[in-house]
Order: sequence, then C-alpha cells, then structure tokens
Amino acid sequence: MMRPMGVIFLCLLLLTSCHSSSHTDQLKKAGLLVPETVNDQVWGTKGYKGMLQIQSQLKVDVFYKESMDSLAAVERAVHEFKQKGTNLVFGHGNEYAHYFNELSADYPDIHFVSFNGSAVNENTTTLNFQSFAMGFFGGMVAGFMTKTNEIGIIAAYDWQPEIEGFIEGVAYENPDATVTVEYTHHWDDPQKALHLLDELLVKNVDIVYPAGDGFNVPVIEKLKENGLFAIGFVSDQSDLGEFTVLTSTVQHVDKLYELVAKKFNEGTLQSGDLYFDFQDGVISMGAFSPLVDQTYIDQLNEHIKHYKETGELPSREE
Repeated sequence: MMRPMGVIFLCLLLLTSCHSSSHTDQLKKAGLLVPETVNDQVWGTKGYKGMLQIQSQLKVDVFYKESMDSLAAVERAVHEFKQKGTNLVFGHGNEYAHYFNELSADYPDIHFVSFNGSAVNENTTTLNFQSFAMGFFGGMVAGFMTKTNEIGIIAAYDWQPEIEGFIEGVAYENPDATVTVEYTHHWDDPQKALHLLDELLVKNVDIVYPAGDGFNVPVIEKLKENGLFAIGFVSDQSDLGEFTVLTSTVQHVDKLYELVAKKFNEGTLQSGDLYFDFQDGVISMGAFSPLVDQTYIDQLNEHIKHYKETGELPSREE
C-alpha cells in the first residue's frame, strides 16, 4: 500500500453560493483523521467518501489528515482543525477513542467521533458496527458454495464480531464444512496475510473471508489467480472479479458519517457508544456473483429481511 510522504492537509472548498442553512446549523466544519491513507480503496477511502457526502449534503467545508498514528500527531491536527473553525472531528479507527478521551476535555467546542472504542466524555461518541450478522450471512454463502468443505478466514483480531458470525453462518448452512481462522494481528499487513493464505491453500481451502481492510485486496487477487473464491469485506469488492468474489459484507461508512453529521447538525447526536446494523441502512450484503444460484440469493434475502424486522438470525432449532 502506498504511503504518503508526509502529513497531507487538504481543505475541500465549496462554492460560496452553496453555503445555505440546514436545520439548526450546529455543524460548522468537519474534519477527518485517518491512520494511514484515504487512497487504500477500502476503509480509508470510505471515510473520505463520507466526508464528501457531508460536504455535499450539509454544505460545509471539510478537511482531512493522513498518517495520524500517535497522540502527538492527533493533538496537532485537532489544534489546526480548531483554528479552521471545525467543531466535528471523526477519527477513522478504534485507536482514536483513546486519543479523543485524552484530548476532548481541552476542546469543549468540538465533538469527537471514533470507532469501536469507549467514549467517556460528554463531547465524545464512538460508532460501532454490529457486524455479527453480516459475518453470519457471509458465512452462509461460503457454506453453500464450498466444494471442498474447507473454508478459511484471515482476520486482523480475534475480537472482530464478524468472525464468530461467519463461523456460525457456515455451520448453519453446511454442518459438514470446517472453518480455519488465522490472524495477522494488524489491520494492514498484506505480507503476513498472503503467507497465511498459502497455509490455508495447503489445507484445500476453496473460499476465504479476508476480514481486514488493509490486506483483503491482495488476498482476493491471489485467490483469483488460483481460481478460488472470496467473501469480500467492508466494501463491495465484486469489482475485483465477479467470478471470484461470491458476495461481500459491506459496512457503509460513508452513509454512517453522513447520518452522524446530520444528527450533530440537528443537535441530536448522543455521547457515548452507539451501535448500528442492517436496520440502520449502514450494513448490507454486496453484489452476488453470477455463480451463486438466484434461488439461493432470494432465500438469503428473505433471511436478511426477517433479521431486519425481528433481529433474529436463522437457526436450525427453528
């Protein structure tokens, strides 16, 4: 993955004619911090697109900074954002929850939003994707499509809810299938992920769920070279090969950022830890490969509809 040579700061300017009022207009300007780059075509790019949505829909200036990977760097960036008049800052990762809990008391006029952490101050919020269900439905597809009954997961961390969900989804759809899980212990370690993939291929695995946004693209590319299959992660990755990517478990970070910014603008954004799922329109399945039978897709969509309505996943005890 290409790294920026330094910290990049960009102000996305709006035409002055676009600055119209919206609701209570509590949002003045918004900022985004990413640990690496917005050009990774997965997680970072989704955050960037979310800022563009905020810019377009709420008619405010937005900013972003890359390579924000330490408390000192984040503190400098927040200070710059404050000078620009920013009062809503997104930290695009779970590491920012800790940073924001440290800094937020010094910036009472800024609301800080991060992912998958714990927000402790009044002006901090964490966003959490309830990703067990998306993993479950992705696992169902893998269990249905496997020919060898050997399925692999390459994950970043063992706390990822989608991993357990995926395993249970495979078990529901195909009790004869075995799931092998390997961990990189880092979101962005494509070399280790590819090494783990080699180990999975020795075990006759024919479908892999690469559940890490920093390595899923090279893993899928190698699966394609070997005529094998993947369940995409975070983004709809069907564009990497519709005959390789059977479907994807998609987290619509851009939609979530827009939703959060609108709530902040209206004065309704809550502090603390917030949770989002299929029912909120920010998690979905991606496009299905032509290899997946349409009858099965229809059945899966019925399961998803039922889950949205009731919160209940399919069970063999039904």
